[in-house]
Amino acid sequence: METFFSFLERRVDDCSSLLCVGLDPHVSMLPEASAEAALEFSLGIVQETSAYAAAFKPNAAFFEFFGAKGWDALSELIAAIKAESQRMGSMIPIILDAKRGDIASTAAAYAKSAFDHLGADCITLNPYLGKDSIEPFINVPEKGAFLLCKTSNPGASDLQDMLVLNDEERGKMKDDDALLPLSSFQPLYIQVAKNAQRWNLNNNIGLVVGATQPEALANVRAAAPDLWFLSPGVGAQGGDLATALKAGLRADGKGMLINVSRSIAKAESPKRAAAELRDEILQVKSQLGL
Repeated sequence: METFFSFLERRVDDCSSLLCVGLDPHVSMLPEASAEAALEFSLGIVQETSAYAAAFKPNAAFFEFFGAKGWDALSELIAAIKAESQRMGSMIPIILDAKRGDIASTAAAYAKSAFDHLGADCITLNPYLGKDSIEPFINVPEKGAFLLCKTSNPGASDLQDMLVLNDEERGKMKDDDALLPLSSFQPLYIQVAKNAQRWNLNNNIGLVVGATQPEALANVRAAAPDLWFLSPGVGAQGGDLATALKAGLRADGKGMLINVSRSIAKAESPKRAAAELRDEILQVKSQLGL
C-alpha cells in the first residue's frame, strides 16, 4: 500500500537527497508586491532546484497575504511542481506549510482545501487540540502530516518545554500523590513525539523538529525512532547541518528532511546552492557510516 512516507522515500532514493526546499516568497524579496510576482519567484526556485529536492514546502501565509489572487497563485505553483515532476519522471512530494489546528469538523474542511482543492501531498499541523484534530488529515494513507513538536522559533520553550507527567506515572497517579520526583516528568514536546509514534498507523505522520536544537533532536529521535522529521533552521537560522543530521537521522540514513528556504532563495545561484547542500548531506551521511 502506498503511504505518504513510502512516496517520500521513493523520491529520496531517486534524487539521493534529504533536502526540502522551502518556497517562502517574502514581499521584501519580490520585485513588486503581487501574487504574480510571488508565483514567478517560486517557480524560478522550483526550476532551479527540482533535481536536488526531496520535497518542496510552499508556505501558505506568503500566498494568502495577497488574498484570492494569492490562493490562485499557490494552486498554480503546486500544479507546476507536479508538471515538473512528471517531466523529470520522479514525483516530488509537496508539503503545504500551513500549521493548521482546529476542532474535527473545521479540520475536515482544512483537509479538503489542502488535499482536494490545492493538491498538496502533506501539511504541517499544530497537534495541541489532540488526535481528533489531526484525524481528517491522516485518514488517507497517501496524504501526510508533520506535527509541530519542537520548533526552532525563540518562543518555542514557552509551552513545548513545560514538564508533564510521563506515560508511566500518569497511569499510576492517585489523587493523594502531592509530590513526585523529577524523573516522573518529561517535556511536553516529548509527549507529542510519543503520541505521534503511537498514532502513526498509516505511515503518514512525521514531526517538525528544529535543526537549531540538536539535543532536542536526539531526545525526539529516542522517543519516536521510526518517524520522519521535518527540520528547519539550517542556514539563515544558524543550525549546523552535520550536528543536526548526527542527532536526528535514523539508523537507515533516512528519517529527516532538512528544510532550507532563504539560503537557497537568496543565493546567487539557487541551483548551485541546492546542489551543494545535497552534496554536503551525502558527505555527512558517509562520515556517519550511513
